[in-house]
Amino acid sequence: MSTVPLPPATLVIATRQSALALWQAHHVRERLRALYPTCQIDLLGLTTQGDRKLDQPLADIGGKGLFIKELEEALSDGRADLAVHSLKDVPMIMPAGFTLAAILPREDPRDAFVSNAYQSLASLPPGSVVGTSSLRREAQLRERYPRLVVQPLRGNVNTRLHRLDQGDQAGVILASAGLKRLGFDARIAALLDPEESLPAIGQGALAVECCADRADVVTALQPLADTVTTLATQAERAFGLKLAASCRSSLAAYAVGRGDELWLRGFVASRDGCRALRGERSMRITDRDDAATLGAALGNEFLERGAAAILADVL
Repeated sequence: MSTVPLPPATLVIATRQSALALWQAHHVRERLRALYPTCQIDLLGLTTQGDRKLDQPLADIGGKGLFIKELEEALSDGRADLAVHSLKDVPMIMPAGFTLAAILPREDPRDAFVSNAYQSLASLPPGSVVGTSSLRREAQLRERYPRLVVQPLRGNVNTRLHRLDQGDQAGVILASAGLKRLGFDARIAALLDPEESLPAIGQGALAVECCADRADVVTALQPLADTVTTLATQAERAFGLKLAASCRSSLAAYAVGRGDELWLRGFVASRDGCRALRGERSMRITDRDDAATLGAALGNEFLERGAAAILADVL
């Protein structure tokens, strides 16, 4: 008869050292402490390549995987037991030997417009500069507001807000989840509905990663998982996987429950926003396999409509 592994006596959480990453790690630690009061839980702060190389667009230096490589190395060599990520930073294909053991309840997944002088994108004068680090956001901005100038903006949330306050841009687009988690709700001038700016795959969700062979850690993390968020993001990630999504892809997907079905919307565009595809699909979902089937089906539909050629222009 098999036995269920007991939670470890100690757990070490690997995390990036930005304010938002630390908030996320502390949040997971507090959730685990509530579940396992006798477990000693520590943080291991690490600086990733993505944090060090801020002078180049993320798409040009290797993609979002640069934010998690060092954390995975800490898992592999035993310095850490688990790592906490923004799910949107996790590549569609997990490296061998690792697993996403839990996806937590989602925060607001929408993009947010932040400006010190304007209340909406529509109110910006022609030629105004808007900062964003995302090709997805850039394409949707260029499609809807061709009169605006889009400039790359990298760095953590505090750095991007500082750049805005220095007057480098008229406004910036950031994930509302990060702003809310750090207490910057008041900085949000407007929340962008998914119809205006479809969110990134996994945006707003936290993922906890560990080594696949650590059954004790996987079991300990299971109570953190949120079923609704897990199924929604599974569909989104399956869509991205079908289209070989990376940070060099101007691609978005967002799934929500609608009655007893899961409703998935997708978006693909050229960087200039001149060519764009939108689509949606829904189905009744009972488990992850169903969610993945939904995402793959929408991805196949996009490929049939010419998404590969559009994405090739972005690369």
